[in-house]
Amino acid sequence: MADYPVIYMDNNATTQVAPEVFEAMTPYLTELYGNPSSMHTFGGQVGNALEKARQQVATLLGAYPDEIIFTSCGTESDSTAVLSALRSFPEKRHIITSKVEHPAILNLSENLEVMTGRRYRVTALKVDSTGRIDLQEYEDALSDDTAIVSMMWANNETGNIYPVKEMAQMAKKRGILFHTDSVQAVGKVPINLAELDVDFLSMSGHKLHAPKGTGILYVRRGTPYVPFLTGGHQEGGRRGGTENVASIVALGKACEMAGARMEEENTRVKALRDSLEAGLLQSVPKSILNGDRENRLPNTTNISFEMVEGEAILLHMNLYNICASSGSACTSGSLEPSHVLRAMDVPFTAAHGSVRFSLSTYNTEEEIDFVLEKMPGIIETLRDLSPFWNG
Repeated sequence: MADYPVIYMDNNATTQVAPEVFEAMTPYLTELYGNPSSMHTFGGQVGNALEKARQQVATLLGAYPDEIIFTSCGTESDSTAVLSALRSFPEKRHIITSKVEHPAILNLSENLEVMTGRRYRVTALKVDSTGRIDLQEYEDALSDDTAIVSMMWANNETGNIYPVKEMAQMAKKRGILFHTDSVQAVGKVPINLAELDVDFLSMSGHKLHAPKGTGILYVRRGTPYVPFLTGGHQEGGRRGGTENVASIVALGKACEMAGARMEEENTRVKALRDSLEAGLLQSVPKSILNGDRENRLPNTTNISFEMVEGEAILLHMNLYNICASSGSACTSGSLEPSHVLRAMDVPFTAAHGSVRFSLSTYNTEEEIDFVLEKMPGIIETLRDLSPFWNG
């Protein structure tokens, strides 16, 4: 392999830890190692840092600090929200979600159905060819038996943004709890929970330049809540276990930086995404944009290249140190086409050849130009090897 610099365009899988974030967390891995629950001053200063981080997260989300519970990741937060609703309302046995959710929600829902002998019933809403939800189908699915709705704010594969505000309003009118997995949305689009009818919200630090292994669950004041992890008094008794202070401090700093960089995400990063997308669609025959052009994250584009395997594309891109994804990092070990693209009825010959490019503020115009220079040749080479290509 030639000595090419790494061009990282897989930020929906994980992000680089920002240097400022690393600097903020380092003292809590070295000299400030006290337990935040300790009574002495040495531990108390660590507890103060934890509460500062809670305020930083709350500020980004438009929430109160006491509505923020620190967790290990978005998946834990998702499970906590759904299971809390089911335990809070044991007489209700219906869950509404969508066919394009992250596996953290889809697999949990499936397990709840199967492992409880179909005690719980799950409605997974369909999407159209652009990945949009039919709000009428959603409204019709709401019932007195519905314990919770779980709808992602933005899709990790296509970047589609969903009408969370409207869906939460409709759920509230029926007295139904509403959860949104906002792992991909936080830091990229404005969120003000004070203006929404959202009861639970999940996020994960490693999607916005904090380390892996930390996340939050937002629980609106007054929302019925049953802890997922019980133990000590940490997090006000809402999530047991000694807090991962260094990573929580990092998450707080990352949220502060995300708020400051939001405009850049929606201008410069969006322009880079649009340039990459337009260039690929123009230079590579039989390439298809997957998703909603109008309502999506500013950093994400998902493009299918017909009659080519996505894994083969990524392997050839890797020769140039270009990092992207053939779908969600949580499902990329599967040889099956993306469940998101299948739900959108993307043709099989295209779904297998999808590549997701997800950018960040660290990407540059020079990187976009390099990818546009290399991609047409990669696709042409692979199609020449394909017995199905007759282009």
